[in-house]
Amino acid sequence: MTTIIKESDAGVTVPATDNIVWHQHSVDKAARAENKQQQPCVLWFTGLSGSGKSTVAGALENELHKAGYHTYLLDGDNVRFGLCGDLGFSYADRKENIRRVGEVAKLMVDAGVIVLTAFISPHRQERELVRSLLGDSEFIEIHVDADLATCEQRDPKGLYKKARAGEIKNFTGIDSVYEAPIEPELYLDNGNNPVSISVQQIVTYLSQQGHIK
Repeated sequence: MTTIIKESDAGVTVPATDNIVWHQHSVDKAARAENKQQQPCVLWFTGLSGSGKSTVAGALENELHKAGYHTYLLDGDNVRFGLCGDLGFSYADRKENIRRVGEVAKLMVDAGVIVLTAFISPHRQERELVRSLLGDSEFIEIHVDADLATCEQRDPKGLYKKARAGEIKNFTGIDSVYEAPIEPELYLDNGNNPVSISVQQIVTYLSQQGHIK
C-alpha cells in the first residue's frame, strides 16, 4: 500500500495514514556513538556566499578526520547534484532544500556521526526547524561572518557579479535578505581571521562540550 505524505502546518512532512509505525532497533544512537568514541552533532555553518563556510568546514573535517573522528560534510552545492537536484532557488525550493538536508543530517547523527553542513540558509525559521529535529546540544549553529564587500571581493564562483548584472535573481545579500543568527553557538570572524583560527575555535568548543576527546 502506498503511503501518502502531506505537509503539516509546521512545515514538517508527516504520514497521511496510520498504517506505518516507527521501528525501534536494538542498536541505537548511544551505542553507535560509543562505538565511535564521540558524541554526534550537526555543525551548521551559515553565512553569505563567499564568507568561507565550505572552506572552514572542509579544513575542520580534515582536522577531525586526522584525529580519528567519524565525520561527513554536506555541502550546499553538492547536495543539488542528487538529493536536491529537482529544486530551484525560489523561496519554497530553498526552504525544502534545507528541510531535506536537516532530515539527512538527523539520520547521520543517529548513526553516531559528526555532521558538518555548509549552507547559506538565510532564514532563521529554517535553521530553527533543523534544530528542532535534533536533541539537546546536537545542533551547533556557526555563523561564518564576513561583510558583503569582502564576500563580493572574494566572489569565488562569480555569483555576485552575475547578481549585480541581473543574471541571478533573489541572490542573498543583494536582492534577498540574510537573517544572521541572533545567538549562535559559535561566531567566526572569517573576514579578518585566518581559517586556522576558526578551526581551532570550533575544535575547542567541541572538546569543551564533550563531542570529542
